[in-house]
Amino acid sequence: MEQKIYAIEMGPAKCAVDLGDGSERGEYVNQDYILHKMGRPHRGISLMYCYYPLDKTWPARARDAFADQEVSFQWDYPYDDYFTYKGGIGGTTEDEPFTCMKDVRRHGQDVILTITIDPNLTDEYLIKIAQELRTYGRMQLRINHEATGNWFSFTKRATYQEIADFYVRFHNIIKREAPNVQTVLCIGGVEHPEKGGEIEMEKEFAEAVKATDIWSVDKYMALHWGWPYDVAEVGGTSFGRSKVSDTYNLTKLSEKRYKEICGGVKKPMVMSEFNADGDVTGPYEQADMIKEFCDMLKNDSEQGWFNGFTFYQFRDRGRLGLEIEDPNNPDVGIEQPAMKTYKEIIHDEYFYPSMKQGAEVALPAKLRWGGAEDSTGLAIPLHFDKNPTFCEITFDEPLNLMMEINGKWFYKSPETKTIDLMSAFYEKPLDGEADLTLKIFAPPASGENDPSQGEDWQTNYYTTITKMPDIRIRFAPIIGKL
Repeated sequence: MEQKIYAIEMGPAKCAVDLGDGSERGEYVNQDYILHKMGRPHRGISLMYCYYPLDKTWPARARDAFADQEVSFQWDYPYDDYFTYKGGIGGTTEDEPFTCMKDVRRHGQDVILTITIDPNLTDEYLIKIAQELRTYGRMQLRINHEATGNWFSFTKRATYQEIADFYVRFHNIIKREAPNVQTVLCIGGVEHPEKGGEIEMEKEFAEAVKATDIWSVDKYMALHWGWPYDVAEVGGTSFGRSKVSDTYNLTKLSEKRYKEICGGVKKPMVMSEFNADGDVTGPYEQADMIKEFCDMLKNDSEQGWFNGFTFYQFRDRGRLGLEIEDPNNPDVGIEQPAMKTYKEIIHDEYFYPSMKQGAEVALPAKLRWGGAEDSTGLAIPLHFDKNPTFCEITFDEPLNLMMEINGKWFYKSPETKTIDLMSAFYEKPLDGEADLTLKIFAPPASGENDPSQGEDWQTNYYTTITKMPDIRIRFAPIIGKL
């Protein structure tokens, strides 16, 4: 019997989940490993970089450039100790962050690029960055985050008004040169509601709040900011902790005030860094606090005010990760209790992308990848007599695909022909007959959109599937003699 195929639309979750991958506290972990651990792609992956091209030691990373300098705080270097943005004027797009951005996008996720930047740079530097981001689809750019703080180097090189003006200037350049990119303004938000409910430095940043595409705050329910130079112990002053409800309510008040500044206009509200630091809480309460916050989101009667959060981060040298980096081998991660809790959260319907099956289609079929919140793929209904012994899919075409069955996602690179789908049934075995749907999407194999594909090339990427894959499902082991 001929296998039927349907169109399927992937849309936004009620609350998007993004994941931080690499920073001053941990190295970048490849997306294949993260996908296997998490069982699903995220809406976006947050990458953290800095750009101070006029400094003498650039583009060396701060910890390497100033290795002989004594520091007692993470941000005591002359410029921020993030990975360095290797692009820009005189740079290259064959190095970071572009290698990581391509890895993120080919695995069906959007890029969230954080850059701390020298606010004294002229437009030509910013235009070059914008032009380098044109091929990366519907990405987000978080410019000079936590801008009302005083720890990053950019806050020591300009006044807060100049930092706010720089944000608006860069935002306008992005809108002109790379309209596929949305800007994210991350500032202090409402911290002291008893003092009138204004956001931190409202006078200075009001125009940036109006200009930006996305509003954001960073909120750690517990944080050891003295890491790694001291230990969080009773009586110390380099860490803090708040109630989950206080963190939630301040975030909600921040969104409300942003909207008031914009005359009632609603923009997406996200939390660009979210976690509770295990250095302060220990591993078990860390997981409990994460769950409590997400339960508050789900149960809030005022839905729609909050659009997503970025969990900071996947693997950490301290205790802010779903994995802790093995001190003996940075390539090895030690799973924390927060991992199980977080996996349950991101597989909950509230945090999961929407799926809407459409009309029957015939091959060849054109698939559209607009991003993790707007893509068209294929749905193949499959019947299972019981839990399978073998389940695999083979393609003759060199396609770059993301596939989902029974709640678990798989990646297929163009070079790979066969993907074993059995791990979709290890944690969730079938307890009898079942009708499941295999979902197939096609993000760009190179990680970049193709300017030759048409007028909408900056926001959409197209792939044509001409042949039906071979799907092998068996319900008993092979019996025979050697």
